[in-house]
Amino acid sequence: MKKRYWILSILFVLLSIAIFWNYPKLDLISGFAAKNTASCHFADARSLRTIECEDNDIPLVNLATNAIDDDNRFATASVFGLKKRKAIWRDGLGSVLIDDDFDIHQKFEVPHRRQIATNLPFPYGDFPQKNTVFSDIDYKKLQTAVDSAFDTSNEKRKRTRAVIVIYKDHIIAEKYAPGFSKNSKILGWSMTKSITATLFGILQKQNKFDISKPAPIAEWQHDRRKKITVRDLLQMNSGLEWTEDYETISDATTMLFNSRDMGRVQLEKTAIANPGENWNYSSGTSNLLSGILRKQFKTHQQYLDFWYSALIDRIGMHSMFVETDMAGNYVGSSYAWATARDWAKFGLLYLHNGNWNGDRIFDKDWLDFVTTPTKGSEGRYGGHFWLNRGGFLPNVPRDTYSANGFQGQRVFIIPSKDLVVVRMGLTEGKKFDFDNFLSDILLSIK
Repeated sequence: MKKRYWILSILFVLLSIAIFWNYPKLDLISGFAAKNTASCHFADARSLRTIECEDNDIPLVNLATNAIDDDNRFATASVFGLKKRKAIWRDGLGSVLIDDDFDIHQKFEVPHRRQIATNLPFPYGDFPQKNTVFSDIDYKKLQTAVDSAFDTSNEKRKRTRAVIVIYKDHIIAEKYAPGFSKNSKILGWSMTKSITATLFGILQKQNKFDISKPAPIAEWQHDRRKKITVRDLLQMNSGLEWTEDYETISDATTMLFNSRDMGRVQLEKTAIANPGENWNYSSGTSNLLSGILRKQFKTHQQYLDFWYSALIDRIGMHSMFVETDMAGNYVGSSYAWATARDWAKFGLLYLHNGNWNGDRIFDKDWLDFVTTPTKGSEGRYGGHFWLNRGGFLPNVPRDTYSANGFQGQRVFIIPSKDLVVVRMGLTEGKKFDFDNFLSDILLSIK
């Protein structure tokens, strides 16, 4: 009896110490859990069990206790009953993590969507693609390469959810993990940054914006930040202070889980270097760019509509939606959702240099900009796209570039092979070898 008492006492002390040291993080843990639970459930109809075992299966986040209210369309989360957070679902705007001062009864504008049915096959329409067999493809080898991206049996390592390979505008391979399909909406995380950037390319083609001019931010006009251009921001080379760390209380986590207007977090940071001297990846910069986009329109409704009319619905990514923060601005760093097929359409738009079946979305010089390495990135980063110029993926063509997101979301564009490859999942780094994955696919094409 005494032994059990001492064991329980020790466990209690250890738990108390753990809570003490991590208490400041609890807001972020429960915030992540509530937001992700609401989005996954209401956007893609995932069960609470699936969300907790898969989407929220992240160290510390998996400590949260979550609940879903289907009738009132919100989710809550807390850690050991502490720091309870709430995320509400709003049609057209997705899930938003709210604070105690947020008025859930306020009226809000939603983007107007337009879907035009066509009699064209994928990717330009809604009809099934024509059965086409390419003589230069070893389909057995291709299928083996795709299969190898997925876990077998009860393995939980690669955790791939979707793979789609498109060659010469045709789907030549497509596979989904159990519970997922071509209709499943999957969060792109930082692939959203590439969506945000593309809107500047569209405005520039319309002669409505010049990325080479200083950023139109009044608060910067009386200090060294006045020299920062939108080009600098798109290249993550503004010189602004920022810490992108998701394991601590950092600028990035504070912005995503404790800020009403996410764009202002980076806006209020001081300059620690001159533009072009300090490449520093920053999600805050992408949300600042979303705020700059808002300033290009007279009304909030026009801003909301532009993302869809100018890009998303224009190229038929009708499953895609982008979530907003409490201030009503799109979270341009992180919160775009779409099916794997619609993410692939985005890749195809870039593969075709901005021309979507005869509709010129952006000019070729925009493509040249986003695929030009930014100073200090060692050939790995361009204009809100990741590059392979420096050979980070040694067995993949150097002209490969991609939209990248947390946990291994990827849209790869490989112009020299007329290829787009999408992989959606929950792992990256040592657990998922993108170099081997892509090189095996490429070896199947003669």
